[in-house]
Amino acid sequence: MQKIKTALLSYGMSGKVFHAPFLHLHPGFELMGSWERSKKAIQVDYPETVSFPTLEAVLESDAQLIVVNTPTATHYEFAKKVLEAGKHAIVEKAFTTTLAEAKELAALAQQNGLKLGVFQNRRWDSDFKTVKKVCDQGLLGELIEAEFHYDRYNPELSPKTHKETRNEGAGILKDLGPHLIDQALYLFGFPQAVQADIRITREHSLVDDWIDIVLQYPNFRTRLKAGYFNRETIPSYILQGRKGSFFKMRGDVQEDHLKLDHKPNLHDWGTEDKAHEGLLHTEVEGKIIREKIPTLQGNYYDYFDGMYQAICNNSPEPVTAQEGIQVMQIIDAAQQSHKEKRSISL
Repeated sequence: MQKIKTALLSYGMSGKVFHAPFLHLHPGFELMGSWERSKKAIQVDYPETVSFPTLEAVLESDAQLIVVNTPTATHYEFAKKVLEAGKHAIVEKAFTTTLAEAKELAALAQQNGLKLGVFQNRRWDSDFKTVKKVCDQGLLGELIEAEFHYDRYNPELSPKTHKETRNEGAGILKDLGPHLIDQALYLFGFPQAVQADIRITREHSLVDDWIDIVLQYPNFRTRLKAGYFNRETIPSYILQGRKGSFFKMRGDVQEDHLKLDHKPNLHDWGTEDKAHEGLLHTEVEGKIIREKIPTLQGNYYDYFDGMYQAICNNSPEPVTAQEGIQVMQIIDAAQQSHKEKRSISL
């Protein structure tokens, strides 16, 4: 199997938790190392790797794929340098800070014949995969509305300065928003219009930390919500159709297990507790049913396998730059909607 030499631009939580374990597991990748500005930690976890002292050292290495997993405000600058250096790239969410930046990166990758993937890993969460299956099977009939939540209870400000100071990449709209938006677009396609409310709710917060976005389709509405004052958990996925309903809690275990340094595998990884199974209440062949639905297995490995196939076999990236552009279009429209207090046609 061809090996793709891969480097990270950061080995903080993102690099240590979401990228390195799967790059190390996949036989098609060779994890070379990471750019590390202060702490030199990657060699502790992966002794065969290198701690690069500068971005230039990464770009001058023989890495073929570089993961841009630095703060959002740096994504455009660093991803552009990666592509100009002739390297394939994976860019963390949010893809960029503006729609124009996203379009420029996509054009640059195409011009240079390079693969550019956006890391929207929540498509491979166990809970979302189950929601998609219910939708694909048409168990609810024609959908009337859907509501996706990314709820937390955490009134304290993040210790990460880049998340709490005013900059183009800060705020919940560009932190948790891309997950919700990408999932909605993946399921339902691109909407006709967007209406959004964006707020600051935490004491002393300088950045937005509450969002309510409505995607408007011809006969259907999707509401996307995220905030930090949700002490009591409610279903993260609520779907209502002409035949029935499906409620699903956010139950994917991958992030929690990775933070505990559990190593992913290809067997039972990403298996949810049965207690988090979704509730289906609908009509099937004239019979009313109300039952729990087994949760599909999640695994972020599949994202990296998709990138491997894209680079080696020229298949589409698992999340394309164009899909990243569409997420940025929704973010751009949400900001305009909030500012002008109206629905924005797309």
